[in-house]
Amino acid sequence: MLGATRSLLPGMIGVWLACIATFAQDAIKTQPGKTLTVGFSQIGAESAWRTAETESMRSEAAKRGVNLKFSDAQQKQENQIKAIRAFIAQKVDAIILAPVVETGWEPVLREARKAGIPVVLVDRGVKVSDESLYATLIASDFVEEGRLAARWLAEKLSGQGNIVELQGTPGSAPALDRKKGFEEVLAEHPGLKIIKSQSGDFTRAKGKEVMEAFLKAEGKNIQAVYAHNDDMALGAIQAIEAAGLAPGKDILLVSIDGVRAAFEAMIAGKLNCTVECNPLLGPPAFDAVEKIVAGQTLPKWIKVTDQVFDQSVAPDVIESRKY
Repeated sequence: MLGATRSLLPGMIGVWLACIATFAQDAIKTQPGKTLTVGFSQIGAESAWRTAETESMRSEAAKRGVNLKFSDAQQKQENQIKAIRAFIAQKVDAIILAPVVETGWEPVLREARKAGIPVVLVDRGVKVSDESLYATLIASDFVEEGRLAARWLAEKLSGQGNIVELQGTPGSAPALDRKKGFEEVLAEHPGLKIIKSQSGDFTRAKGKEVMEAFLKAEGKNIQAVYAHNDDMALGAIQAIEAAGLAPGKDILLVSIDGVRAAFEAMIAGKLNCTVECNPLLGPPAFDAVEKIVAGQTLPKWIKVTDQVFDQSVAPDVIESRKY
C-alpha cells in the first residue's frame, strides 16, 4: 500500500504544481502592480470626435502604465473582427471595442468569452442575443441626444419648418438612435418635417457632398439642417456658403458631438447649436477594465452625461473645451 502511494506521489505533485501555477496566474491578473495588456479596436479617424477618443484612450493607458495594443479599422467591421481575433491570440487581459455597427459581433464575442477575455464597449452598443458577451457599455444616450437637438430646433423654428437630415454611418448605433430621438420630438410638432434624409457617413467631405445635393433639389425650401455629428454639419456649412446662402441665418444648423471646431463655427455665427457627446472615454474605460479584471461586476450601461450648447454660450465655454 505504501509503495502504491509512493508511486502516485510524482503525479500528485505534478497536479498540485499545476494548480498552484493556475492560481498564481489568476492572482497576477488582479495584482495592483501587474502591467495590464489591453487591446483597443477603434473604428477609424473619420472625425475630430473620433480622434479625440483615440487620444483619450492612449493618454490614459500611458498614465496608468497599461500596455495598449491599438488597431484602426478604417470604418470596416471586418477589420475590427480581425483585430479582436488578433487580441485573443495575443492573450490580452481585456478588449475595448468601439463597434462600427450594431450587429454581426456575436461569433467573435463568443470567442473572446471562451478565451476568458472581457470586452468593454465604448461610445456605441451592439445587438446580441446574450448580453453577457460584453462586460459593460460606456456611452452617451444617443436617443436623448436626438431629442435634445429636436427640442432646441423646434423652439427656434417655433414648430414650423422644413428640415434636411445628414445621417451617420448606416447601421451604427448613433445614427439609428439619434434619428429615433429626433423623430420622437418631431412627432409632437406637425409643422416640422424632414424633407430629405441621407447618410453623410460622419465625415465632413460626405456631409458637404450630400448637402450640395439637398440644396440643388430643395434650394430655399430648406429652413434647417440636422446633422448626426459636427463634422457633417461643418461640411454642410461649406456647401451652404458655396450656394450663396448664409449658414446659421438663412439655414439653421444643429448637430451633435461638441468638438472645438463646432464652437468656433458657432462663434462665427455659422453653426447654431451642438449637443455634446463626450469622447473622453479613456478614464472610465480603464476604470472599468481594472474593476472587471479584479472580479467586480459592472452595470451593463454606464451613461455619459451630455449638455446642449448654442451660439449664446459658445464664446464663454470654448476655452474650457478639451476636444
